[in-house]
Amino acid sequence: MHLIYKILIGIGIVVVILIVAAVIFAYRNMNYDYLNENFLEKKGFKLGFSENIASLDDGSEIYYIEGPDNGSNLLLLHGQQTTCYDYAKVLPKLSKEFHIYALDYYGHGRSSKNPDKYNAVDIGNDIIWFLENIVNDKTYISGHSSGALIAAYVSAKAPDRIIATVLEDGPFFSTLPGRAEKTISWLGFKNMYDYLNQDEIDTFMEYSLEKDYMQNFFNTKDPQGWNKIVKNPALEYLDKNPGQIPKIWYYPPKMGVNAIYALNANMQDGTSHYDLRFGVTFYDFSWFDGFDLEDILKNIKAPTIVMHVAPNDMTAPSYYDKNGILLAAMDEVDAQRVVDLIPNSKYIGGFKSAHDIHADLPNEYIDILVNLKNEVEHR
Repeated sequence: MHLIYKILIGIGIVVVILIVAAVIFAYRNMNYDYLNENFLEKKGFKLGFSENIASLDDGSEIYYIEGPDNGSNLLLLHGQQTTCYDYAKVLPKLSKEFHIYALDYYGHGRSSKNPDKYNAVDIGNDIIWFLENIVNDKTYISGHSSGALIAAYVSAKAPDRIIATVLEDGPFFSTLPGRAEKTISWLGFKNMYDYLNQDEIDTFMEYSLEKDYMQNFFNTKDPQGWNKIVKNPALEYLDKNPGQIPKIWYYPPKMGVNAIYALNANMQDGTSHYDLRFGVTFYDFSWFDGFDLEDILKNIKAPTIVMHVAPNDMTAPSYYDKNGILLAAMDEVDAQRVVDLIPNSKYIGGFKSAHDIHADLPNEYIDILVNLKNEVEHR
């Protein structure tokens, strides 16, 4: 009887431990800051960051965060569908080496939502204004994805303001007509256009769950893989929590499913600040009006690093899937063309990242920025 009592106590302890572990696991998954929206409250203010609004004469507003003055200026330009807080993982260490300015460009975050300015030239020119009036000194500039296109424009058009340039996995040439239509990014922008021009499905979140090209990968082994893993759990969550970004308690951050939901948050659904109309300009190519990419790259005078991811595990050694769809920002030919066009450039590739190198491999990204600074300033 005494032995049975001990066994029951042991089983009870194990059950309690498992329950506590499950609660901690679920709590972490449900409270993980997928969009880094709490950076300032958690770390930023203690590190000396402040948030500000720069107001232009035409009424446009650029939201930005500024770090402590610990060195040369560094302007960070995020990728599409994110905000300046996408750099949260690298800001603490970079702020010890640089005086950081990280802004939201139009259509994103807390900056203006005026579709008339959703193009590379207007955004680029207003960022040049930002350099002249807010930074008011020379700066390093690093742009990710669409932000890399903008960084290239700024570097070419305001060479006297730029010390050196980092182009992080930018969609160079792959976003232009004739190429874009066979990329996973353009198919996503098409979904934005189609959603805004239909009246059947209420939210873009629900629409994207029906149309996202990503479902092809989830359905490789199981035709219902996307529905089981991504779509149905999200719809059940939305049924109980309308107007929110789905978060499924049993999906850890590394699995990436909750991150898919977070990336699709948008202003039209009231779940985030991203304006779907910005994405449409990449679908109809109006974002590129007056933007001569080849000419811009030729006119970048500053030392430049071109960062490029490796092919992903599903398609290696190619950047394309079986349907010929480009699953990266650019392929090896595009990357080489960028390097060949920029007079003083250096290619660094092979990053084991889906696209967001600074978030996936923060230490590697930081090393590149710091090494570039040391090379430039200690020649």
